[in-house]
Amino acid sequence: MRRTPYKPLSPSAAEIMKRIGTWALYAIGTVAVLYLALYAYAAFTQRTFTPGDPIHIFRNPEAPSYS
Repeated sequence: MRRTPYKPLSPSAAEIMKRIGTWALYAIGTVAVLYLALYAYAAFTQRTFTPGDPIHIFRNPEAPSYS
């Protein structure tokens, strides 16, 4: 009679950690790509800056004056 090697029904802890690590790497990569895409969008759609133009700071007229 020949014995078969023991095979657990559930995956081992090492396999679970490999899966978690793989999905964490995918998640970090996705966040990095989204950040780069947002940076590229912001870089290409920004307003052009011309030296000498006044800086417009909009303030609520009903805001209290602290000076």
